[in-house]
Amino acid sequence: MGNIDRRSFLAAGITAASSLNHLLAAPGRIAVDEVLRSGIAQRKIPAVVGMIASGSRTLYAGAFGRRDSSGVPVQVDSIFQIMSMTKAVTTVAALQLVEQEKVDLDEPVARHLPQFEKIQVLEGFDSDGTPSLRAAITAPTLRHLLTHTSGLCYDVWDEAMFRYTSKNPESPAVPGPLMFEPGKRWQYGRGLDWTGRLVEAISGMTLEEYFQQKLFRPLGMEDTSYIMPASKFERLVSNHQRGQNGDLQQADRKPPLPPKSFNGGGGLYSTASDYIRFMQMILNHGTGPNNTRILKANTVDSMEVNQIGALTAGKMKTFRPNLSSDVDIQPGHTEKWGLGFLINTTRYLGGRSAGSLAWAGLYNTFYWIDPKRDLCAVIMMQFLPFVDREAVGLLNDFERVVYSATLG
Repeated sequence: MGNIDRRSFLAAGITAASSLNHLLAAPGRIAVDEVLRSGIAQRKIPAVVGMIASGSRTLYAGAFGRRDSSGVPVQVDSIFQIMSMTKAVTTVAALQLVEQEKVDLDEPVARHLPQFEKIQVLEGFDSDGTPSLRAAITAPTLRHLLTHTSGLCYDVWDEAMFRYTSKNPESPAVPGPLMFEPGKRWQYGRGLDWTGRLVEAISGMTLEEYFQQKLFRPLGMEDTSYIMPASKFERLVSNHQRGQNGDLQQADRKPPLPPKSFNGGGGLYSTASDYIRFMQMILNHGTGPNNTRILKANTVDSMEVNQIGALTAGKMKTFRPNLSSDVDIQPGHTEKWGLGFLINTTRYLGGRSAGSLAWAGLYNTFYWIDPKRDLCAVIMMQFLPFVDREAVGLLNDFERVVYSATLG
């Protein structure tokens, strides 16, 4: 945990929030505690872990609520399914290969993934619902995949894709069809799934092997993996689903089986402290612990600037409300996409600076990186639907108290 040895820290039986007294002033620490503790009680959220850090140290860590219906308390080292927070990790892996000149951001990905050679675009549907497809004019590139401008869409948030998959189940072995010509729109989707395939094809490793060797071990991310070992299952926070009556129902608690393949778009398990280490690497311009170089500084710079031109990002209407509510976390704000991150173009009132980087995971895990303030934060919950009103409410309360505690 930052400059604190996590194992000895936890073994001492000291709560994270109280032990970090010297890193965040007591009034600020107490204020963050209260927002998280009272927030989950009032919003009836089972569990939350929040952490705040600068580029050099952890400023706050707090855990509140229960791991599952047994009542076991959640801890600062509890493990969460971080879902699409995996995407930023996959982006970093792909950019390492770009730095090594093994792939170019703007070359057709079909040079490495032959599945893309005859990619098709959906033009519409016939009167009987049969999809009308044509060959793509523009070849998808790695830049398209990383910026969600490839045309590969999730059916959760794209009406045409939802209609298409209702009659044509997706195959993980076949990309597409594209919902639009690459570069014409921003629409969140499976570009990072296929970026993961590209990393595997070029490196000759599975994503699990690549991430562990090139990212997680160098960064000290000991609890981040696609695989949940039996020895760590007790630390896994259970998922919940909001039912029709509004109550959150716990999913069956059982050890997850190892995946048959590894998905660049989602699937990692992690902890708040591990993900803080990843974000600190971004704050430190690509440098990890002990001056370990993960990315070049100019590569990190490219991640932090708008890569989608006049297009806008981050607003999505849901077509599967059991999985996600409509996505518009900061109404009225215009957002862009860099390489791996959502970028807010204006300062959030009482919150992050303009130019901050952010994204989230389906089970309501959220993070942001504020380079102007040398600050990053993560808040982890574990329930559906995504951007549930109560989850976003707690996220916003947490963000405001983070800034009042660290800057006020």
